[in-house]
Amino acid sequence: MSKPVTLSIRNFGQLREVDLKLADLTVLVGAQGTGKSLALQWLKAALDGRHLINLLRQAGQHATGANDRVELIFGVGMGAAWTRESEVRLDGKKINPENLGMRGADAESVFFIPAHRAMLITDGWAAPFQRLTSDTPAVARIFSQNLHDRFSERGGERLFPVERQLKKEYRDLIAAAVFHGGTVALEEDQQHARRLRLAHGDANLPFMTWSAGQREFAPLLLGLYHLLPRTHKAKQEEIDWVIIEEPEMGLHPQALNVVLLLVLDLLWRGYRVVVSTHSPHVLTAVWMLQRLKQHHARWQRVCQAFDAPSSVPLSKVAQCALERSYRVHFLAFERDGKVASRDISDLDPDSADAREAEWGGLTGFSSRFGDAVREAVNEAEE
Repeated sequence: MSKPVTLSIRNFGQLREVDLKLADLTVLVGAQGTGKSLALQWLKAALDGRHLINLLRQAGQHATGANDRVELIFGVGMGAAWTRESEVRLDGKKINPENLGMRGADAESVFFIPAHRAMLITDGWAAPFQRLTSDTPAVARIFSQNLHDRFSERGGERLFPVERQLKKEYRDLIAAAVFHGGTVALEEDQQHARRLRLAHGDANLPFMTWSAGQREFAPLLLGLYHLLPRTHKAKQEEIDWVIIEEPEMGLHPQALNVVLLLVLDLLWRGYRVVVSTHSPHVLTAVWMLQRLKQHHARWQRVCQAFDAPSSVPLSKVAQCALERSYRVHFLAFERDGKVASRDISDLDPDSADAREAEWGGLTGFSSRFGDAVREAVNEAEE
């Protein structure tokens, strides 16, 4: 287990009081607009400030003022979120927009996979950093550049399946759950431009005709390729953190299971992972892993839970999952209309605190549905 890292945010936009203790795998939950993405972008800025500032300068954006820098990093309109009362600390050390250029190394240490990633692929091709305006948060611009680089690689025409890029078990599960035997590749269109295509037999489908889940999963998978090198090395040496926003977007639970397995693979490789989600399925997986760990379960139980083969390659991933640390934080609006965080890592359904018992509100809705049906049945029998 890695040493916990604490990120504290005070009075930034809607975030009034957010304290995140980050474990090997940390999950953030909360309703729309509670600032989960803002908190994760601050984690990126706190760890990779120098890298961010250098990228902006290379793109001709040389802002030095606090509010201007916030606009460039978080997107247009966010500059006003930083006020005299704003404060960000990482492990107690104060972080502010002015000192970001001194934070971290020149190389990127946090790989950020944003939500709405399919929107970065226009007509089957990703835009470079400079082509995206400051309306787009910096983390999305960086991710788009990563996709653009992969699309531009020579010999990179086939993107899935690719031998040695993923464990065979993962490739088989992805093929069954997402692409159903199809091949993802870069093919020339009628204008001789290379574009993403999904080939099924004689059909060659352009990106915008794919299902919503396929469009969201493809850039997520290509981002993970960057973290899973084909070489003998387990991980990218300079990258220690991976942030994934809303991995469930558009996905059937069967496909989400594959994504969660890939997250466990990241943990085994030595990355620390932070996930934001609206999916009770993700929290159920965390709850399960915590309980298996608590009861000293055999690694085969992890494979069983994810409907994955109990193979030798997956044995190391599954055993690692039973040794790593997990935390869950709930972000919610308080009575003053501002957001505060609460640690609900125990995920105890019997907790006296409804926020924990309902897993940050993700299970409360289905519980109320059940209550309504039960009461209706009782009334009908009276």
